Amino acid sequence: MNTVPIALVALALSYAGMVALSLAMDRHHGQVLAGRALPGRLRIAWRVAGALLLACALWACMAAWGAGIGAVAWTGLLNAAALVLACLLSYLPRWVLRAAVGLAALAFFFPN
Repeated sequence: MNTVPIALVALALSYAGMVALSLAMDRHHGQVLAGRALPGRLRIAWRVAGALLLACALWACMAAWGAGIGAVAWTGLLNAAALVLACLLSYLPRWVLRAAVGLAALAFFFPN
């Protein structure tokens, strides 16, 4: 079984989840979305979306590799996604959403 497409999907979901969690913070929301105010309900929605996306990434890894290896693989992919997000937030904050769309497109169109 080729697990590269599943790893890309899990990486895309992990990155999207980390982006959603970072957008729930005032500082990062202002960096990425040009200083727009963050209402309280939207903050909760970003947090819930981030948690659901991370749970979907965990589910994808566990479905592909089983519970033991899947959890370890998810942790590694989560760290990779967080590293990319941290670098983008530091140096190119306007590219955070572009990278999410690009990674999702790569995972969607990657051949099985």
